[in-house]
Amino acid sequence: MTTTAQSPATASKPRTTVPAKASASAPARRQELGACAVLMTPFFLLLTTVFLIPVATAAWLSFFSDDQPGLGFGPERTVFVGLRSYTAVLTDPTFLGGLGLVVLYCLIYIPLMVIGALALALLLDSGVVRLRSWAQLGLFLPHAVPGIIAAIIWLYLYTPGISPVIELLGKADITIDFLGVHTVLPSIVNIALWSNLGYNMVVFYAALQAVPREVVEASVVDGAGPVRTALQVKTPLVRSSIVMVAMFTLIWALQLFTEPMLLSQSTPMINSRFSPSMYIFDAAFTRNNYGLAAAASVVLLLCTIALSYGITRWTNRANAPEEASR
Repeated sequence: MTTTAQSPATASKPRTTVPAKASASAPARRQELGACAVLMTPFFLLLTTVFLIPVATAAWLSFFSDDQPGLGFGPERTVFVGLRSYTAVLTDPTFLGGLGLVVLYCLIYIPLMVIGALALALLLDSGVVRLRSWAQLGLFLPHAVPGIIAAIIWLYLYTPGISPVIELLGKADITIDFLGVHTVLPSIVNIALWSNLGYNMVVFYAALQAVPREVVEASVVDGAGPVRTALQVKTPLVRSSIVMVAMFTLIWALQLFTEPMLLSQSTPMINSRFSPSMYIFDAAFTRNNYGLAAAASVVLLLCTIALSYGITRWTNRANAPEEASR
């Protein structure tokens, strides 16, 4: 009978084995990554097609311009102008004035939109409103109307001589020029509220349905009334939805175009460069200055990204103490 002697180094070295669970998790991990890639590919393709490529194209066009040498009698050619278009945009008082007007529009429109939609959602969630489903349908129905049609409807209601609203107010000796110098911006805000209030109300109402009923019942047991329960219990629990609605409303408000473009047909208070989007449209399709239009588009995009990022950072800082206390 023979025995094999092991060397001290071999005897002292432990035998390492790969656990079966770890070896089995590697294929599962690869399958998960493959499934994620398959599911995310359509999103990235759509993002690249409708956002990244247009943004890159606009940024590229903003550095070029069509010039005609020889006092304008020579052949037109595309030349590299660097940041000249950006300088022209940022020093143009009409663009800066339109940007300031849109900021004022946002300061009026966004609080009214968020507070109004949240108040309607809280009212529906409280159970006070009868025929809740019909009320939701009636509030959401204006959002189903295309923006152009909505603007035409309100243009009819704002135009003197054909508006039944103005005629009815006139019988009560009330004269209101809805398209005057001081009322044209509130009139635009009214159209936007009429179109989008019901949609955001549905978003808030869906978020309120996820609030645990035990929390609401506990607040009622503690003696909180309906108003206190709505403001101090329900509203903080849907804070993320409020931030989301405010951010999306801000993004859409900065692109103000349809309502003033149609209302400009009936009032001199709205010119062709009333908002940054109208400025871009005028530069591209009226003045045929695509480099200037591209530069204004990039500036508007950067303003939108900066404001969205600021809202996100402010929200994260506001939520940090609350999350740390949990």
